[in-house]
Amino acid sequence: MSEYTDHDAIVHDAIVLAGGAARRLGGADKPALSVGGRPLLDRVLAACPDAAITVVVGPGRPAARAVVHALEDPPGGGPLAALDAGIRHTTAPTVLVLSADLPFLTVTTVRNLLETAVRTAARDGAMLQDASGRDQPLVAAYRAAALRRELARVRAARGTLTGLPLRAVLAGLRLERVPDAVSADSFDCDTWEDVSAARARIREHGHVLDEWITAVKAELGIELDVDTAALLDVARDAAHGVTRPAAPLTTFLIGYAAGRQGRDVKELADRAAALANRWAAEAAESAGAAGSGGGTGGEVKPAE
Repeated sequence: MSEYTDHDAIVHDAIVLAGGAARRLGGADKPALSVGGRPLLDRVLAACPDAAITVVVGPGRPAARAVVHALEDPPGGGPLAALDAGIRHTTAPTVLVLSADLPFLTVTTVRNLLETAVRTAARDGAMLQDASGRDQPLVAAYRAAALRRELARVRAARGTLTGLPLRAVLAGLRLERVPDAVSADSFDCDTWEDVSAARARIREHGHVLDEWITAVKAELGIELDVDTAALLDVARDAAHGVTRPAAPLTTFLIGYAAGRQGRDVKELADRAAALANRWAAEAAESAGAAGSGGGTGGEVKPAE
């Protein structure tokens, strides 16, 4: 158990490596490829929202939030050169290092890596390990001082960082492994088959609604906790108890009230559902009264 219970207490920066030739994708701009209607780069940025400084290393491209753009020298110099270019813009004691093609990376996994990285002085960081046991150095949190030390060591020994693999630096780091049991967070999009698989997965039952809501919030620039089950329940109640068009309009009004008033979506949904149920009950009572002849006593007044 980490001694850090407040995630915000872990001061950190993030480096997102967004270069590379993407040869297996025919040279496509991989970080800009859309999965679930959102660029891969934006999906990765959404997983590290608490970084004090976020550096994106690679050709300049739009991003969903403010980032520092950096470029390795020379361009296309490989992941180690890109890492060196990125860390020059960071100041925090802990730095996340992420590739820009991780469609399913979550905030929970990122925070787990951060907690593990700072938990003990005996380690230089924490790295994700996929279900097959492969290390994922581009889904990791490192102690910045240790990373700078190893980059300097490799540069002194080799005379350059250009073209060198990440393992040249990893060899000198003591890293804790964090298992990715189902290899979801470590899934990357290296080929068109990977991209197609990612696009198919988000449309699976159990994923599609959460993915859609997240995409809509990102597109609209809002941050609002959405209780999907509560909203679906109230939409059902409004459709059945009032009229079908009441369902989307009611959920819209709940979201609007939550956003404007800062109120809990679940509380508002419960109140709207109770209103829909009262509405339905009144309709049922009226129908029953009409069926029994009308009036409060069920008697029909004779015609004059």
